[in-house]
Amino acid sequence: MGLLWTLIVGAIIGAIAGAITSKGAAMGWISNIAAGLIGSWLGEMLLGSWGPSLAGMAIIPSIIGAVVLVAIVSWIVGSRS
Repeated sequence: MGLLWTLIVGAIIGAIAGAITSKGAAMGWISNIAAGLIGSWLGEMLLGSWGPSLAGMAIIPSIIGAVVLVAIVSWIVGSRS
């Protein structure tokens, strides 16, 4: 049950990051989960784990990390086109 909760929270964080960067429509649910989980790890490594937490992820640093990740990936993919 813990893994499922982590995937759900990761998908929500990824969806929020996609909405903030306006790239949410182009991302599928698997991309949202990946962006949320990797962004959470990135945000907590760079900013620490402060603020409210769900499923072991600090929400605010996770969202910031996911926004940075989505922006960088969108820029790289956009520059190749």
